[in-house]
Amino acid sequence: MRRPQRPADTRPMETTTDKLLSASEISKAVQSGAMSAVDVVRTHLDRIATLDPQLNAFQSVRRAAALVEAAAIDRHPRRSELPLAGVPVAIKDNIAVAGEQMRHGSAATSTATAQTDDPLVARLRAAGCVVVGTTRMPELAAWAFTASKAFGPTRNPLNPHLNSGGSTGGGAVAVATGMAALALGTDGGGSVRVPAAYCGVVGLKPTKDRIPLPGGQVEHWCGLTVTGPIARTAADAAAAFAVLAGDPHLAELSEPSTRLRIARSLRSPSPLGQPDAHQKAAVDAADAALTSLGYEVTKADPSYPATLLNQWGRRWLAGIAIEAEHLGLDEADLEPRTRQMIRRGRRVLEFGGPRPSAQQRWHDRAASFFDNHDILVTPVTARGPGLAGELSEKGYLATYLASARAVPFTQAWNLAGFPALVVPLGERDGLPLAVQLIGAPNTEKQLLTVAAQLDQV
Repeated sequence: MRRPQRPADTRPMETTTDKLLSASEISKAVQSGAMSAVDVVRTHLDRIATLDPQLNAFQSVRRAAALVEAAAIDRHPRRSELPLAGVPVAIKDNIAVAGEQMRHGSAATSTATAQTDDPLVARLRAAGCVVVGTTRMPELAAWAFTASKAFGPTRNPLNPHLNSGGSTGGGAVAVATGMAALALGTDGGGSVRVPAAYCGVVGLKPTKDRIPLPGGQVEHWCGLTVTGPIARTAADAAAAFAVLAGDPHLAELSEPSTRLRIARSLRSPSPLGQPDAHQKAAVDAADAALTSLGYEVTKADPSYPATLLNQWGRRWLAGIAIEAEHLGLDEADLEPRTRQMIRRGRRVLEFGGPRPSAQQRWHDRAASFFDNHDILVTPVTARGPGLAGELSEKGYLATYLASARAVPFTQAWNLAGFPALVVPLGERDGLPLAVQLIGAPNTEKQLLTVAAQLDQV
């Protein structure tokens, strides 16, 4: 078996020598005129030029266009009113940016450029963001790592021989390294949260339908997928969430209340993946931090159905088959494992498709858990990132089993439609510690408020 090539230097990267400003700090400085949007964007573009040849986070870089758009922000007559004035943002490669290709991580997709921005990109631009580029993803966003035969692996900025997580791996790397201040991604089973955890940043999977799907889709992956932001702080995630959801009040975090009922759980939703010592340490660290803030944390496990991963998987496979047909892909140009997924997904659809009743039962069971708890703290993954590109030559079944063992904690909440937020908690042994905060539908503001407190511990 051919092993993935490692870069010559596998030490953690020194990403930048200057302090990484948060999106909130950038917008305030640009609003007041203390910094120009052009200077901010040029600094981020220079980081891309320096760092991305090794990390491979970007599908396209909009250097000339981004500088022109930044100059327009500096001239904007109501610049002081733009909530994200001058903030550099990176957009996942399955969301349209005018003038850029949208390859979905695949050699099989069209090379035509998008004529218009996706409405979500338009919202970010209207708020003052500048799009610095589009970011890498695995083929059709199918996996919890970011690598494709067409475009290669995206590497972890803390240790570049490791993978970045996926499928919004390029966006997480861009934010973690200061190549962008915010990133926009999609999450159908952990695709915002897993790379956020592996790269040490904040990732929000909102409640189903809280933010529109790209391209005006009614649903994607049979109802699993949502759109969400990646940021370096909870406050930045809240600011992006407010713009994407079209509700400015969501940017204003709530007053913290130590009366919240917080539960912690290490129970895996799947027998395929159990948390290792690193992931258990992350939950312990969150428990200690929350206790120091005055919260009472109790142990309580959701009642996960034995068939949960199967229920999620039927939607995932059927969704991949539907997407391949929608995009009109020539299957001969797809990776072999993607072709295998499409065949399996078609069989699911031929036999009646995913079962809504099973999904509703889990939704109701999850809602019952949150009748007695306000926030659930769990691991994000069962283990840390593997080698970059180590699964590139694997078939569908081997890739699926490796992914299921590593990432069993995220899919349940796509199936339920509940919000989940990844919060970094520092590092241990050179890798980030991170946990997942989960809440009842439409409690993103509550999750972000607690995460903002954890940012300060």
